[in-house]
Amino acid sequence: MLYPLVRPFLFALDPETAHHVTFGGLDVAARWHVAQLALPRVPDDPVEVMGIAFPNRIGLAAGLDKNAEHIDALAALGFGHVECGTVTPRPQPGNPKPRLFRIVAARALVNRMGFNNDGLDTFVANRARARWTGVVGLNIGKNFDTPNERAADDYVACLRGCYALASYVTVNVSSPNTRGLRDLQHEEALGALVATLKAEQAALADRHGRYVPLALKIAPDLAPAAIDGIAKLCTRRRVDAIVATNTTLSRDGVEGLPHADEAGGLSGAPLRDRATNVVRRLARALDGALPVIGAGGVMSGEDAREKLDAGASLVQLYTGLVYRGPGLVAECVRATRGHATPRRRRSGR
Repeated sequence: MLYPLVRPFLFALDPETAHHVTFGGLDVAARWHVAQLALPRVPDDPVEVMGIAFPNRIGLAAGLDKNAEHIDALAALGFGHVECGTVTPRPQPGNPKPRLFRIVAARALVNRMGFNNDGLDTFVANRARARWTGVVGLNIGKNFDTPNERAADDYVACLRGCYALASYVTVNVSSPNTRGLRDLQHEEALGALVATLKAEQAALADRHGRYVPLALKIAPDLAPAAIDGIAKLCTRRRVDAIVATNTTLSRDGVEGLPHADEAGGLSGAPLRDRATNVVRRLARALDGALPVIGAGGVMSGEDAREKLDAGASLVQLYTGLVYRGPGLVAECVRATRGHATPRRRRSGR
């Protein structure tokens, strides 16, 4: 594997610059069809979740490909699905730089990107240009200056724009880097938002003749009672899946390390146990009513299997790629191959 040789060069760069350099290399490799030659073979491990056939259980979490510009390059790494975004209706620059920090000793990142993206129109055009025909999730949010009482307008606009080109759509109400966004996870606000989006989903399904599942992405910092409440709400409203989790505001495991006190969400190895505990609590509360997609702190194949053992049906990576490189994808697929998918209760849409 080349990544251990390349990583010191990338880590010598500012993290956001390294991000763009890495994608430049991946895009070239995909264009010349050389990625498959340099990477270990990813075995087949088909599984059906949300009514979608996934070639394996390992996917890319949202946040890495914010503008859906690199789908073909990322798919070449062997992912069973790629989730792009978060996209907002209007373009926005995000928070001031620097806004992405490595905590190398803890294999962690802190980011306060702030939904930086080129807007819905560009996002959809980029998605339409991708050649890969696999599973692509599109992650939607609200603009930073849209008040929460009008947040549903932004989410509906994104759902309408993304629907025809999405395998599934994820509703992001859990980023810590847009002021007030996590307030949308409170029962009354979340209930109203989900009701609006489910009604729009039904209308779009009729219009397009195709049902696109709707997932909800939640924070790892919720109290147990709040997790149980979200499980009940999503079951009642027939949400199709829950993604657990986003980044955390906790600094457990990185205290005193350089950049640990930077504002933003923490991801990587220190998030693993916290995220897995949310997956476990959710799976218990849902009791098979709908699937959980586990994300947070997956740095090895063993970590991926742990998420499935806790009750997840699929697993997503992000920070692990920064520290381990593309070979992590095949390692996780091999480690989770043949894992029994959690049994679901029968329920209609």
